[in-house]
Amino acid sequence: MTRTFYIETLGCAKNAVDSDKAAQGLIEDGLVATEDPTQADVVVVNTCAFIDAAREESINTTLELSGSRKAGAKLVVTGCMAQRYEDELKTALPEVDAIVGFAHEANIAEQIFEPVTLKSKPIGVRDLLDMPRPKPDSPWAYLKVAEGCNRNCAFCAIPTFRGKQRSRSMESIVDEARMLVNNGVKEIVLVAQDIAWYGRDVDDDATLSDIMREIDKLRGDGLEIQRLVYIYPSELRGDLLETMLTLPSSVPYFDLSLQHAHPELLRHMKRPGSSEKFHELISTIREAKPEAVFRSNFIVGFPGETETHHNELVTFIEKADLTWTGFFPYSHEKDTTAYTYSDQIDSELAQMRTRELQRAQDHITQRLLLSTVGSRQRVMVDSMNTSGSLTTRGFDSAPEIDGVIHVDTQGSMYSRGDFIDVEIAEVSGVDRHAQLFLS
Repeated sequence: MTRTFYIETLGCAKNAVDSDKAAQGLIEDGLVATEDPTQADVVVVNTCAFIDAAREESINTTLELSGSRKAGAKLVVTGCMAQRYEDELKTALPEVDAIVGFAHEANIAEQIFEPVTLKSKPIGVRDLLDMPRPKPDSPWAYLKVAEGCNRNCAFCAIPTFRGKQRSRSMESIVDEARMLVNNGVKEIVLVAQDIAWYGRDVDDDATLSDIMREIDKLRGDGLEIQRLVYIYPSELRGDLLETMLTLPSSVPYFDLSLQHAHPELLRHMKRPGSSEKFHELISTIREAKPEAVFRSNFIVGFPGETETHHNELVTFIEKADLTWTGFFPYSHEKDTTAYTYSDQIDSELAQMRTRELQRAQDHITQRLLLSTVGSRQRVMVDSMNTSGSLTTRGFDSAPEIDGVIHVDTQGSMYSRGDFIDVEIAEVSGVDRHAQLFLS
């Protein structure tokens, strides 16, 4: 009898790549994927543990899937929460059949079934980072180039459970990119916790720019776009910046990990930078590429954040004109330097400051999106809707992160991955609506 599995992925794009690799492990063990969790024999929840809200979502999702699974189905929790809180989860979630940390994500079936029921294992070590992945079912794909992080940011516990940075070989990355493109992927998004640090942990001369240039060669096989996400601003310089600005397949989309703008508070976070340096970097990029689009995230209410610090962040946001921005109230995380800080900020004050920043950013995003109304854009079809419309994206939006563009097809037929010309007609929140551009 063939068993089926379902994976629910929470958290960041890096988790989505891990789910792909874990899915391949289950496929190699003879299971078949299903999109219906209520009919799956194995239900896997790939969790996020970055902040309180993410952990709460992970727990709630696990309980919901536990309640809806069919009789006899196995429930597995994996990902960051499984790695960081294995003992606590075993006590708190008796509904779960297995808690599977990173070292065993590629062998989930082994944790819940007798080995004799599984297919023969493939030869070689089943390393999740370098494992193959299933053929893509989307015209875009995130591709992880490294795992872990060597930074010691005061607010972040990721290095304690993801470990030090471990870069993949350029050969393995390019091979995976080639497989994706050969199976219909038109956009590759390179991702890591600290992507610009790629390669510095291994005895290899390959750089991130080298990888981008090798992937660019796949344009002859169908690749259209590549982009990077999670870029440490102090590392965006020299050859990497030049490559991002000039490589034919690289789009002018800059996802900068800024976190704050006041230099004093950034030092307290154990991060470099300042509003002045960030503005200088953004201006340099805009001078080279006026159409460049920026995304970032900021922590609000970090210990020691004064009104002066907060006001500088508000001023930075108002001047920087970032299109996509996320604000997160500080989360008091164990196993971080900031957990021991005595100058904690009242949570209600942090929430109030977050709302103020979000209101300011909402106006900026709305203004920038409205400025595109009437313009012509080349967009990629992500999906076709039952209403006959298309969900598309331009270069200014990363998949499953930013807003999308809905297009009325006017009876024309298209497929996922097609590129079409549209004219932006209106804005609705972070999304836009467009009509086919008829020359």
